[in-house]
Order: sequence, then structure tokens, then C-alpha cells
Amino acid sequence: MVFMLSVQFPLLSPTTLYKGTCSPALRNKDSYLYRTRALSIDEIPPNALRRKQNPSWRGGFSLGIDLGNSRTGVALSKGYSIRPLTVLELRGQKLELRLLDIAEEEEADEFIIGLPISSDGKETAQSNIVRSVAGRFAVRAAERGWRVYLQNEHGTSTEALNFMINMGVKKSSRQGKIDAYAAMMVLERYFAMSGQGIELILPKDLGLQEKIQQGPPRDVDFFPEELED
Repeated sequence: MVFMLSVQFPLLSPTTLYKGTCSPALRNKDSYLYRTRALSIDEIPPNALRRKQNPSWRGGFSLGIDLGNSRTGVALSKGYSIRPLTVLELRGQKLELRLLDIAEEEEADEFIIGLPISSDGKETAQSNIVRSVAGRFAVRAAERGWRVYLQNEHGTSTEALNFMINMGVKKSSRQGKIDAYAAMMVLERYFAMSGQGIELILPKDLGLQEKIQQGPPRDVDFFPEELED
């Protein structure tokens, strides 16, 4: 089970807190089903914010995800390089496991999933589907110390198409690649905004929350100073 945290990142206020929300019934202080704690921006900041605060920061690769009914685009950010990665024609558990495998292969530690928003700023029926998938996937990701966020993706498909045209991608190739490019646009927007306005999908299980706060094991090849004890 998961609950959503609306995350705002005012960069000049390091004491900003993540605020959890739930139904009134679950706010009952005597209920063991819901326990909340403030998660400070210093505890689990998104990679985009870390980069903003420290341009020389070395870690934190990100996967952008454009979820579709039958096709899912995947893009990758490593450092300042963002590129389309692949399009997956998978659904359900097979899709989730493949995304985890890709994150493992690419050493990513967070997923930025595009959330469909209408032109008037409202969520749609498709938004509910994406939230459901993201919530379930966040539990799997948290088991490895990885984070899942939702990013407003309104207009990213159009941006992706225009980008492909400008890059000279042939019309015959665009249809098969546009989902991956849309995922790239989700990442572009996320980093351009330094993570402001995204939503962190936080599992309700306190053990999984702790794993997210601890993060994945660090690669000693990438952080050799950790061998010096």
C-alpha cells in the first residue's frame, strides 16, 4: 500500500518538509495503519534538486517513464546527458520487473513517471491508471532503496514529436520511438524545474520508507573514498 506525498521544493528553504496526506479515518492517532513522520528535504531529495544544490555531485542516475496502455517509453539521465533509451511493449508485473532490471543495469536510483494532466490543469481517467501503476511499482522499487516520483507530463508528446522532427528522425521511424522521446521530455522538464512540483510515491510500510531514506548500496568503484576507514 502507498500514499502520495505532494512535494514542493523551494530551493531557498532547506527546512521544507514533505507532507503526507490520507483520509480522515487514517489520521486517527491511535491507528496502527497510518503513522506519519516529516521527511525533510535533506533526507531524500530528488536527484534534480541535488544537482541544483551541488553541480559537482556525482551520483544519482534517473529513469524517465512514459506509461502507455500498450507501450512504455523509457529514457535515461546520467549526469547532464539525457537520452531516449527504449520502448517496452509489456504490461503489469512483466513491465515492472523489466523497469527494475533496466535501473539495475544503468545504475539508476529513481524513476520519474509522467502523470497525464489535461490542458486546464486537471487530472484525467488516465491519471488514475498511472497513479495505480506507480503506487504498486513504488513498493517494488523501495525494496531496493529506489524512489518513484510523478511529474506532470502535459505536452511532452508534442514536444517529443517536434524534437524528433528537428533532429531529422525519419517519419517512418517516429512512431516506434516517440514514447521513448516523450520519456526524455519528462526528464528534461523534471531537471529544468530542479524537481519542483513533483510527487514522491511513498510506501506505507515503515520498513520500506527506511530503505528509501537509506538509499541503495553505494558503488565503491564510484565512491572509492568509502573504502578509507
